[in-house]
Amino acid sequence: MKKLDLLIKNGIVYDGTGKEPFEADIGITGDRIVAVIKKTGVKGSKGQRVKATKMIDAKGLAVAPGFIDTHAHSEFTLLADPRAEGKISQGITTEINGNCGLSAAPLYNEAEEHRENDIKELKIKERWKTFGEYFGILESRGIALNFVTLAGHGNIRASVIGYKDKKPAASELKKMQALLQKTIEAGAIGLSTGLIYPPGIYSDTDELIDLCSELRTLNSGLIYTSHMRSEGKGLIESIKEIIRMGEEANIKVHISHIKTSGKENWDKIDEAISLINSARKRGVKVTCDRYPYTASSTDLDTILPSWTYDGGAEEELRRLKNPEMREKIKKEILNWRSDKDYWKRVSISSVSLRKNKWMEGRALSYISRKINKSPVDTLFKILIEEKLRAGAIFSSMSKGNLKRFLSLPYVMIGSDSSARSASGITCDGKPHPRGFGSFPRFLGRYVRDEGLMSMSEAIYKITMLPAKIFGIQKRGIIKKGMFADIVIFDHGKIIDRATFSKPFLSSKGIYYVIVNGLPAIWKGEFTGTAAGKILRGKLKRL
Repeated sequence: MKKLDLLIKNGIVYDGTGKEPFEADIGITGDRIVAVIKKTGVKGSKGQRVKATKMIDAKGLAVAPGFIDTHAHSEFTLLADPRAEGKISQGITTEINGNCGLSAAPLYNEAEEHRENDIKELKIKERWKTFGEYFGILESRGIALNFVTLAGHGNIRASVIGYKDKKPAASELKKMQALLQKTIEAGAIGLSTGLIYPPGIYSDTDELIDLCSELRTLNSGLIYTSHMRSEGKGLIESIKEIIRMGEEANIKVHISHIKTSGKENWDKIDEAISLINSARKRGVKVTCDRYPYTASSTDLDTILPSWTYDGGAEEELRRLKNPEMREKIKKEILNWRSDKDYWKRVSISSVSLRKNKWMEGRALSYISRKINKSPVDTLFKILIEEKLRAGAIFSSMSKGNLKRFLSLPYVMIGSDSSARSASGITCDGKPHPRGFGSFPRFLGRYVRDEGLMSMSEAIYKITMLPAKIFGIQKRGIIKKGMFADIVIFDHGKIIDRATFSKPFLSSKGIYYVIVNGLPAIWKGEFTGTAAGKILRGKLKRL
């Protein structure tokens, strides 16, 4: 055997398959694993120990495939700061982006206009319209981890129709299908929707089935993922819609960040799980992801009635500034949010105006008392002043239900966060701590400390399983010939440290992270390497 670039000795290997761990040495040359030798040293043909440029003695440490984040939103933050410290420090070596209907491309017409503020805010100079152009820019940057993407339905619909509340004409649907085909040809691995956000909120089931059927003709292995229409009051109906799409389009379907949102909906978990289990028994390929927290995070204006979004951001702001319209919106919100404690459970995570920075990390109930306004009027004031560009954290979930979802064999882990770093332009606001803590929290708090499942099963759920479901080739398993994405951690010490007040703290217990054969973390320290690759899907017409 030739001299290795890296030799990992004496590690307790969780190979990603879910089988029991074993002690082994792992040899890496270039970006591949070239040897996995159980219980013995890696030896040459004459019995001599093979030399390596670098060596890690992993005795007593767990060695696993690099973790796969099934739900990321790093399209723009990776262009602004490719270090991705929050993800790398969790052991994440591959991200699946383009979720909730929002992807980096296509960006035409109103879709391009709508994303301009995001791009400007991150001081990104380049502009693009297609995935091909975007990938070229991203590759020129060099990124710390592997990048996979879905095609956002919101991008496609907004590029063709805009942000209008209307059913697409036959000619518009054809344009959307053609645009979807181009995204798959460029390397997207499927289609995602965000059915609580404009313009996805305006699409009906038939439109989505038509697009998913087109997806099926392009490649039977492609996937449809969805932030469903409801995760609370309409949860059951939303799950039924996803299952129907899987059956009628004959395609893999995936529920993003599955949850029972709102205490009044917690008891729906039995029916939700029963629906999914029954569908799977019938042969519907349905899976889910979830982050290990009981608080969610999204745009602040999702509190508003859906009709306020019609026509795009300018129309939404116009309605908020109109006294009569604002009163109508207020009545609807108060009728829907009758629980006075609701406003204690909504905290501001990000604003752009300096004068409002004090609000970050504060509950709307607290802010409303400070400025002597009602919570709803405070909501309006923030949205108008920030021109809708405000994020929020919503505490509305049950820990018991969280644990039940995490324990399901078809539920993977997704951080639902963008790649950020602990310094620089992406270190801003009070974002959800899941961006720095999801995977160590899952493995440390829920697997090791609470015994939700075995460590072998947990590693499978964040490595081989997502690689299989999302069609990521030669990753997610420690085996000769696979790409060398590897995490080395202390089973007894791995834990998250990021909190809602200090969301940029790296986790404990992860000592080495290898991406495509190169160390991104070495002895607990970032190395600054940018060995990540864009992992493109393949077009394979039926």
